[in-house]
Amino acid sequence: MSNVSQFHTKEDIQAQACLWISRMDRGLSLFEQQELVVWCEQNTAHLNALLDMASYWDDVSVLNELSDLFPLDKLKTIRHHFSAIVLAASVAIVSILSVNAFIDKSFLPFIPSLNEQSLTQTQILKTNVGEQNSFTMNDGTHIQLNTNTIVHVSYTPSSRQLTLMQGEARFDIAKDKSRPFTVTSGDKSFTALGTIFNVQKNGHSDIELMVTEGRVLITKATETLEVIKHTLLTTDENTNKTELPGILVNSGEKATITKQSEMPIEQVSLDQIQRDLAWQQGMLIFNGEPLSNALTEVSRYTETHFKITDPKIANIKVSGYFKANDVEGLLASLKSNFNISYSKTANSTILLALNE
Repeated sequence: MSNVSQFHTKEDIQAQACLWISRMDRGLSLFEQQELVVWCEQNTAHLNALLDMASYWDDVSVLNELSDLFPLDKLKTIRHHFSAIVLAASVAIVSILSVNAFIDKSFLPFIPSLNEQSLTQTQILKTNVGEQNSFTMNDGTHIQLNTNTIVHVSYTPSSRQLTLMQGEARFDIAKDKSRPFTVTSGDKSFTALGTIFNVQKNGHSDIELMVTEGRVLITKATETLEVIKHTLLTTDENTNKTELPGILVNSGEKATITKQSEMPIEQVSLDQIQRDLAWQQGMLIFNGEPLSNALTEVSRYTETHFKITDPKIANIKVSGYFKANDVEGLLASLKSNFNISYSKTANSTILLALNE
């Protein structure tokens, strides 16, 4: 399923264009390149917004990405349009700087790159049970919340700090070496400079991290930001991992933290990543999980509760694709495939048993 979203308002298009520019700055995957081309071809307003956002970016190397994605005739138009925008922006900034040399420095905040107000953001992102939603931060970072999730956002000119209070979220982070992006959950912090990762908080202590692009450093929540930032900027594949102030998780790896222990880093297959992150497309994928575990996962997306009254069916292995909140579809599948009957009580509980 494509992740290309339809945006209609000018503000939505600009937010999506800003997200694409930040992705281009860190480098697009092949799949993302295909998505971007599709998005630009949907509407000329998309391409125009992309060029406008590129003119404000501090790394003009994004043109190299554009040149790989569009035919030569389009590229000439892109370069001409881009150059005009950059020239106009440069003249405006030089003019402001020239005037500011003779008058009060209070004019400087009007320059986007120097405006601390634009780097400050505080808000609470939230979804209800069964709801999923996406948000774009003022730096271009894209955050997708799963069901029943609360995230507190606190951006400052020197840091980007978030707290996952409950639930699950995917973070597609805009690259900014001067401002690490940290998600704190419980007594752990997950920090990156520009990458994509997923954090799920189950209960009071169980936390799961899945890194799909880049790398994330897991540390104690009390670790100083200066130490974390220095580690991320200086660590490479040759670094002695025992010298790090935490655990480094790379793309395609998952870390599970429980109250009892911190499990070793697990290398995960593409299929497993797709199963674990299927919620981002509104789906749940089961591949041989016990029925009891599958029902626990389904319960996250609905106010309905399940109770297995027949122990014989608790360990039945279930597989398949289900819409996250499609309880009726799940029940119909259990009945047709496993001869499991159900009944509903007055308190939104569904009782499950083998149909004798």
